[in-house]
Amino acid sequence: MSSILIVDDERPIVEICQLYLRNEGYTVYTASNGEEAEEMVRNHPIDFIVIDVMMPKKNGYEFIEMLHHEGMDIPFLYLTALNQEKDTLYGLALGADDYITKPFSPRELAFRIKNILKRVNKFKQTEVRFLREKELYLNKDEREARLYGEILDLTNKEFDLLWTLVEEKHRVLSKSELLKKVWGYEYYEDAATVNVHIHHLREKLAALDKGNTLSIKTVWGIGYQFKGEEGEQ
Repeated sequence: MSSILIVDDERPIVEICQLYLRNEGYTVYTASNGEEAEEMVRNHPIDFIVIDVMMPKKNGYEFIEMLHHEGMDIPFLYLTALNQEKDTLYGLALGADDYITKPFSPRELAFRIKNILKRVNKFKQTEVRFLREKELYLNKDEREARLYGEILDLTNKEFDLLWTLVEEKHRVLSKSELLKKVWGYEYYEDAATVNVHIHHLREKLAALDKGNTLSIKTVWGIGYQFKGEEGEQ
């Protein structure tokens, strides 16, 4: 069974999460701040992280930035009292697989973690596959994207989203469909999750797209479609 690290300075939160997740069969590690969490990921096999934002010593944002800097691509979600849209969007921009605000349902938390891990494990078990669209090359096994030979610096979620868009470039994908395919659920209230990742994908593609031949088109009222030709976004 997968191992989960819970990072929160509120002990009651840690204990209730620990109880529910252990009952689901997970191995659970805990930390009360980012520094303790860093020690945990360096010394234990962690498959998923549930992390608060506002903590002493090293906050949740700083900890995730450290993971990215160290090349540790561990799926994670934020569990925090910060409930403004700007906070949610910032967390998602850092590559969060989900963002849950307090107060929360431990049962829902366990359900969301289960869905995310199911999707992550499905990707890991997929045979080596490649996609090519003009000068864009995607290697699903290595989880690597190259454009004009240069590596696109994508988060785990951005790669999954780009792969899905390119793989199904022949049609428009709705936000709820993308949520289901990439995040494992389809609540339309979480459409901002898709929007912010699309925004970052566009920026990263545009930075390396010398021929201006790739775009993610917005089809208003429906969703998004990947286009291997010059087009408006």
